Amino acid sequence: MSSFVGGFLRGIGLPQEAAARLSGPRPPLPARLPVSDLARDAVGAFALAAEAARDAATGKSPARPPERAEPVGLDPIRIAASFRSDQLGRLDGQSPPVWAPLSGFFPAADGWVRTHANYPWHAAALRAVLGLGPDAGGDAVAAAIAERGAHELEDAVFRAGGLAVAVREPDAWAAQRGAPTAPIRVDRAGAARAVLGADPERPLDGVRVLDLTRVIAGPVATRALAGLGADVLRVDSPVRPEPLWQWLDTGRGKRSSLLDLEDRADRSRFAELLAEADVVVTGARPGALARFGLEPEQIAESQPGIVTARVRAWAPGGDWGERRGFDSLVQAASGIAAVESADRENPGKLPAQALDHSGGALLAAGITALLAERNAGAVEVTLESIGRALLAAGAAASTGAGFIEPELLSAVGGFVPEAAPSRWGALGIVGEAYLPSWQSDPGPWAGSAFGEDPPRWR
Repeated sequence: MSSFVGGFLRGIGLPQEAAARLSGPRPPLPARLPVSDLARDAVGAFALAAEAARDAATGKSPARPPERAEPVGLDPIRIAASFRSDQLGRLDGQSPPVWAPLSGFFPAADGWVRTHANYPWHAAALRAVLGLGPDAGGDAVAAAIAERGAHELEDAVFRAGGLAVAVREPDAWAAQRGAPTAPIRVDRAGAARAVLGADPERPLDGVRVLDLTRVIAGPVATRALAGLGADVLRVDSPVRPEPLWQWLDTGRGKRSSLLDLEDRADRSRFAELLAEADVVVTGARPGALARFGLEPEQIAESQPGIVTARVRAWAPGGDWGERRGFDSLVQAASGIAAVESADRENPGKLPAQALDHSGGALLAAGITALLAERNAGAVEVTLESIGRALLAAGAAASTGAGFIEPELLSAVGGFVPEAAPSRWGALGIVGEAYLPSWQSDPGPWAGSAFGEDPPRWR
């Protein structure tokens, strides 16, 4: 059993002995921190939950001792490629424009700041705090940040509704935040309203998942549920569109509708969807959806028998518990960027958005485990806690490439997914991190465009 899998299985309620079923080498994700173990173990937790769901859907007893249970193979190239999907995907032969010009590391007057401004409203908030006009580019932003203190700017940008964090050392973050919480928590709450199908390739057939997430972790989780047969309907605001690549990267198997919860008719239609949903997955910062009655606790109270799931950037409590955030910001604030620095001066980063992708796998694992048990309840995954678990596992003295099988590292380094015709052009999208042995490969991505589907269940 490697670094993380025991805690992950304990968190979702599966026996830790089940980890003995997992096989396959580490995925090639070289870093000082044990990202390869993290990725393998998070995907492994989902794989074991998927096996439990298949057992439940087909009436097979899940109580077999591990030594008599079928092995669960994990493909290291598939895992590594999926975690690096933003780097490996192609549209008409070109890499996707993943990062906006105002997103990245910038030197401040007394350290470094990591900004996240991929969405226009976050970029506008950053420019406003810096006293810049709406068309100010990266050079102007860099010059303005250089005159500000990192922590002072962090607070000002958050207050303005933007995203920026000061880069910290791990010890400083630990002193500020106290003891870490578990990366995943699952609370059970009676019988679920969901009914599993009996298709051995699609054990979640018949399960209705209302997807209220965006960016990476939440969409990765709901994509995994769709891969197991769930009817996943993503609902977004019509005034805050998703960048094309984000949808293409994580929209496989889903449908996408636009509803404005400020509009009475749209809100009524949403209420009808919610009343018929089996699972609701949210990714907004805690408290942001309270006025709509869509915080997980509110949903659980109004919809008995439902499964709620939430991914949050920061652990509960303190000044950070209800802040918005993303993987890259958690890496910077928690000390990961400092540990991964190549020269101990310029911040570094993990070889993938590994907190997000691991978090997505764990969120899907927790949801799937509840459905396999036919239980309602709540699942919560915290990116900060995943990051702190990674830091606690310790850093290697070198870049970490030495423990990766060279042929695997070479394979994923040159991996480009096969392109297929689409309405957007020749599209090459990396597949799921885990493809069960009992499932056929779904082939090229051929889904709908963002927001084009009617707001109804299949």
